[in-house]
Amino acid sequence: MKLWRWILLLAVIAALAAFGWHWVAEDPGYVLVKIRGYTAEMTAIAAVIMVVVIVAIVILLWQLVRWPFGAMSRRHRRTSRQRMSAGLIALMEGRHGDAERDLQRASRLDSLRGPALLVSAEAASRRGEHGRALETLDEASQSAPQAARVLRARFLRREGRPADALALLAPEADSGSLTPGGWRELALSAVATGDMRRARQALEPLQKSGAIGPRAYASLESLVLTGSILAAPDAVALNSLWSQLPKPQRRIPAVVDAYARRAASLGMMLPAMDEVESALRREWSSQLVATYGNLTDDDNEGRLRRVEGWLDVHPNDANLLLTLGRMCVRAKLWGKAHKYLDRALALEPGGAIWEALGDTYAGEGDNAQAQRCYRNALAMARGEPAQFAPHELRGKLDTRPVAIEERSEHGVPRLRE
Repeated sequence: MKLWRWILLLAVIAALAAFGWHWVAEDPGYVLVKIRGYTAEMTAIAAVIMVVVIVAIVILLWQLVRWPFGAMSRRHRRTSRQRMSAGLIALMEGRHGDAERDLQRASRLDSLRGPALLVSAEAASRRGEHGRALETLDEASQSAPQAARVLRARFLRREGRPADALALLAPEADSGSLTPGGWRELALSAVATGDMRRARQALEPLQKSGAIGPRAYASLESLVLTGSILAAPDAVALNSLWSQLPKPQRRIPAVVDAYARRAASLGMMLPAMDEVESALRREWSSQLVATYGNLTDDDNEGRLRRVEGWLDVHPNDANLLLTLGRMCVRAKLWGKAHKYLDRALALEPGGAIWEALGDTYAGEGDNAQAQRCYRNALAMARGEPAQFAPHELRGKLDTRPVAIEERSEHGVPRLRE
């Protein structure tokens, strides 16, 4: 409050006090108290002051009488809070047994009972004591029923029982009273059980709640939509699902990739290519480029020229080079296939590139080199190092990235430092 407001308030109080004093001074009142032969006479103001003093003395005496019992209660609260703190720290440090013991003791305080039992159940679950964790949740459900239900669903999902978790959360989901954590568990459990319709239904309330960050929500959304698309039983169901998705969801690269792969497997090659090409025009994605390379149609040469145009803008993308190599193998352009695949190996060695290179040598009739490439591809698929280096096949390779010209918003090339 500003200084002038304080001054105004004090002036008002002083004026009221002055007028009140004059009003009382004119007639202070008279109080007579007679009890068992004793008589007390005083003014009304003195009587009020005496009553206030007596009440204050009574309250003080009551506090003094309660102090020993209050000290015990305060000690109990302080000890419980300390055990709660120690239990949380032990849980984060991985000392789950100590955490469970401290949290069980902290739960003796009524105000901490619900949170302490919930965290204690989490500690028991991390120890592998699933039965004990569920028993603790039964106790916690009396203080925090919704949180206990969500945590129980999480435990069931972790134990490989997503159907039970889904059945536990379904009634609240149908009534719309599920908490954000419950919607997340519902979505994950639905994905695990293959109930993709219910998993998609959980996305909207979870997004509106804002309970999880954009990155976490995007990851969950991609998981749900990708699973839904890959689970489409036929072309009609896939087209229906794809048309129902909002435009922002149809532009997620992982979702476009899933649609392209599923559409191709159902024989809808042209729609798959169209979606991938549209997505690449909006935003470059190495994942989509790799998928595009696996799609086949009768116009392989036209697609090859289109993809070679992308190479001018993304010369150091190993997936793009792998895609070009595969398309050249299908077109039996062995020299160009070697050029692209050798370059891809130099930039980012991988099992898929070695496999495509093996197909190139096999197409040329060099079975010995093809077998060496396939062995490398198999080794890398197992997580083992490649048995042969690229230069052992075709000599030393140029591993330097191609410099990309940078231009300003006016189209003027920028000088490199």
